[in-house]
Amino acid sequence: MTKLCAIFTCAALLLISIPSFSQDSNFYIFLCFGQSNMEGAAKFETQDTTAVDQRFRLLEAVNCVNLNRTKGNWYTAVPPLTRCKTGLGPVDYFGRTLVANLPKNIKIGVINVAVGGCKIELFDKENYQSYTAAAPDWMKGMLAEYDGNPYASMVEMAKIAQQSGIIKGILLHQGESNTGDKAWPEKVKGVYENLLKDLKLEAKNTPLLAGEVVNANQGGVCASMNAIIATLPQTIPNAHVISSAGCPDGPDNLHFSAEGYRMLGKRYGEKMLSLLGKK
Repeated sequence: MTKLCAIFTCAALLLISIPSFSQDSNFYIFLCFGQSNMEGAAKFETQDTTAVDQRFRLLEAVNCVNLNRTKGNWYTAVPPLTRCKTGLGPVDYFGRTLVANLPKNIKIGVINVAVGGCKIELFDKENYQSYTAAAPDWMKGMLAEYDGNPYASMVEMAKIAQQSGIIKGILLHQGESNTGDKAWPEKVKGVYENLLKDLKLEAKNTPLLAGEVVNANQGGVCASMNAIIATLPQTIPNAHVISSAGCPDGPDNLHFSAEGYRMLGKRYGEKMLSLLGKK
């Protein structure tokens, strides 16, 4: 009997020692991933860095000494929102649109893990190593900031975020490096389903918003990929495509301009608001 009591006592002490977290149902978290247009390729301007509502939060995914940010900590979402020296992207105005149109008790948190020039294969949980092994030298520094595994880094940060809030959706902007790849929707589905499984999320409660690449009406060099992106909801029923039509691009016809990112980010936000039942 004494031995049994000791076992129960140890079990009770163990439970007491396990840290508890206060998950706020009014803190909406969104995972964001992709390549350079999700990173943010435009130089941000004064209007982008001022008057950012403190309800719009960023969970920093890398250590940024130059920004006084530490990996795994929350900060007001002042750009850059990806790595330490990236630019303005769609996530900036996605978050701004949500906080401007949701009740004051709702906070928005984002996690942005993106690597310029990467294919969707980089986020393949099972086979990413074969992709990174052949990555060009200019990409290796970016990969190193995510310890060589951006998918695992995103999941790690998402689990930290889940201690504070509720994951409400996933944002994707990728496809330029997979232009013409008709298997792209299935590859995206693999990443999406792994995220659901690893984070214990339900598909019906976790929409995937995928943005078009620079549109043909802006002279987009990868615009043909938009026809493939358009088919994504056929593969992932809870996927929604965000139009890039009319969003201005930069001189390379591959990346959006700052104004283009603002417009595209607002469209991501408006779609999410509709999915949340808000006008």
